[in-house]
Amino acid sequence: MRSVAIVGCATTKFGRSDKDVVGLLAEASLAAMDDAGLDGVRFDDVFVGNMASGEFEGISGLANLLVSELGLEPASAMKVEYTSGSGGAAFRAGWIAVASGQSELALVAGGEKMTSASTKEATEIIASLAHPWEKAQGVTVPSLAGLLARAYIARFGATREALAAIAVKNHSNGALNPNAQFQRRITIEDVLNSPVISDPLRVYDFCPITDGAAALVLAPVEAQPPAEKSVVVSGIGAATDTQTLQERADVLRMASVRVAGERAYRMAGIGPGDIDVAELHDMATILEVVESEELGFFPPGKGWDAAERGITKLDGPLPINTSGGLKAKGHPLGATGVAQIAEITQQLQGRCGPRQVEAGIGLACNVAGFGSGSIVTVLRRADHG
Repeated sequence: MRSVAIVGCATTKFGRSDKDVVGLLAEASLAAMDDAGLDGVRFDDVFVGNMASGEFEGISGLANLLVSELGLEPASAMKVEYTSGSGGAAFRAGWIAVASGQSELALVAGGEKMTSASTKEATEIIASLAHPWEKAQGVTVPSLAGLLARAYIARFGATREALAAIAVKNHSNGALNPNAQFQRRITIEDVLNSPVISDPLRVYDFCPITDGAAALVLAPVEAQPPAEKSVVVSGIGAATDTQTLQERADVLRMASVRVAGERAYRMAGIGPGDIDVAELHDMATILEVVESEELGFFPPGKGWDAAERGITKLDGPLPINTSGGLKAKGHPLGATGVAQIAEITQQLQGRCGPRQVEAGIGLACNVAGFGSGSIVTVLRRADHG
């Protein structure tokens, strides 16, 4: 297998957009190609992460549409659908294509246009990622997050203030990210006084409905001229868990995150203690806590305490969700996994301005469904031993 470099990356502004999903994907892709210094270069493969362009906008054949919009024929085109993990899965597909030697240059884009639907309609579309039996009983993703949070607080004695502190941190980071959907800082009181969505979680515990896209250009390391801060894929892992919570050995654990993380660490030849910065899939504040434990950053039941003590802040020992996370940056389903990797890439390159941290190795965790699948990617700056 060849080593793979990320030679270009870009993210659109997240939030409400007048563009359709094809326009968003094209915007991000052109910016990533420009970032890579490519003009008129032939791509071998294009991979597009997207969950529900058909349901949101009545658009299918998304990858072919993007190739045509960008004039990249005859590149192969493939849409990758893995619910909320579609972006991470598309990146993994692109990495495999380049690492295997099948592709010399691959474009990975992820995007979603969600605001074309009403909040009720969007909630129904997102709920389709649950097991049909659960969905028939009225299960939604926020309801599962509320169940998880209630069980976690009961077992580990976590405080609501600790979960609120995660929302405050991510809004603070988002305020420093010009592409984030939410640019406003909030307080713990704001979180605790916001309306209840799924007890004990409130409005400010959840990510918003979002339009947006992100894109990456991948190439073999051997084909790239030496660069002081080039970024390589050091490890990548994917895993699954049961679709329904009641079938899991422990409702508070997310085995897909743990196993995907272990596989990525093994491939990279490192451990959790080597990670300098991470982007985690915080659809709800409780998920940042649980994922941080499954990835080995903190012992089980201690992730909330670490967050409350500021360990995961920008100036802490392990900054998490420097972009603002899904919570403040936004969560356009198919874009999220690609945008996470773009953020880590730019952090390793020192391109994040006021939210910049000191980092040589970073990790991105993109979750499909409510932990039924996960993709974990470890990136390393080429000059970092």
